[in-house]
Amino acid sequence: MKVIVVGCGRVGIGLAGLLASEGHDVQVVDRRPKAARQLPDSPLIHFHEGNGYSRSVLEAAGVEHADAFVAVTSGDNSNIVSARTAKETYRVPNVLARIYDPRRADIYRELGIPTITSVRWTVHQIHQMLLHRHLSPEISFGNGETLLYRSELPAYLTGRPLSEFEVDGEIRVVEVTRAGRSLIPAHSTPARAGDLVTFAIAATALGRLRDFLDKELGT
Repeated sequence: MKVIVVGCGRVGIGLAGLLASEGHDVQVVDRRPKAARQLPDSPLIHFHEGNGYSRSVLEAAGVEHADAFVAVTSGDNSNIVSARTAKETYRVPNVLARIYDPRRADIYRELGIPTITSVRWTVHQIHQMLLHRHLSPEISFGNGETLLYRSELPAYLTGRPLSEFEVDGEIRVVEVTRAGRSLIPAHSTPARAGDLVTFAIAATALGRLRDFLDKELGT
């Protein structure tokens, strides 16, 4: 995958290094030439000096053939302009942007650009670490509002329909791994000992899920 990362701060550097370690072609754009010194030494990472919304800079980075574009500079205005340029002018199929002011999220949403809201994401992460330290998400969506969790069901829940653990709009059982085989449960599928269950859950409902599992967690 060919990825353009605009912004060579801590996030951009970390993302570039991670993507390169996975074998992806990474083109990093930043106005500060000295920023290139902080990038990992990799033949898959290439640095371009300039603004992330400059067409000449983006074209030098190969934006016309990019699979993804990520704007993670320290300025919301720069991120939104460069993200719009990538999406609307060059039709990059996957465009993401960092945003510091959550009040601007609606602007991105109207443009169809997924955002990473630093403050909101951090609040969710701290909340989970403080109150739900026994639960670790497999993956999160948006800014952490929706999560996927996997947990082995405690023995006392054996025999109960898995649908009993669901709360409309908050918790959904989406998959069960049973004896090494994965299945999507029907409404009446009962829980069995040793079931490893995947829950889709709203971050605000972590307390409910914890209540289901607390005997297993020993809390």
